[in-house]
Amino acid sequence: MSAADSPTPERLAEAKRALRALATERRRQLAAEVGPVEAGAAAADHFLAAFKPRPRTVISGYWPLEGEFDPRPLMERLLERGHPIGLPVVIGRDQPLQFRDWRPGIALVPGPFRVPTPPPDAPLLEPRILLVPMLAFDREGYRLGYGGGFYDRTLEQLRARAGALAVGTAFDGQEVAHVPHANFDQPLDWIVTERRALRVGAN
Repeated sequence: MSAADSPTPERLAEAKRALRALATERRRQLAAEVGPVEAGAAAADHFLAAFKPRPRTVISGYWPLEGEFDPRPLMERLLERGHPIGLPVVIGRDQPLQFRDWRPGIALVPGPFRVPTPPPDAPLLEPRILLVPMLAFDREGYRLGYGGGFYDRTLEQLRARAGALAVGTAFDGQEVAHVPHANFDQPLDWIVTERRALRVGAN
């Protein structure tokens, strides 16, 4: 996208807001139709068929809320294979995420935006592969998030430092023709759904 073709910040924000409303409702319908746990288990099969991470590679997941695609079946299988798993922690506005060690059975505590997070004494981890939640995605690998920009800042930092890989997890029906984006929006490398693992073409 050239500078001449780039939308103004106001138009970009408006386009994202409009798509966010539609995508939220669409995801709610998909969660009811497909079932997040069943979809998560199928996506785990596709991920493990497509990826062979090096031993002990740190991978971040997330705790699903309100119809979000459920990555926990995959997180548990990755733990069984010896991969440390981190959950994201918001540390402040306009700051990248931190990730703290997670294991099944750990007592989570309420974090910002009602997101359960590991306790403050859980060790910090730096993921090389990030499972990223979203409302919608397109074939270029752009995702529609929730508007806070946390994953964009985090991916920019981790890619510059360690060449991190971003894997969006979603219901297959969350694909759209185009996600409005600007130059600062960080594209995904892969999309994993209950139907497939898709290498996307923005990177």
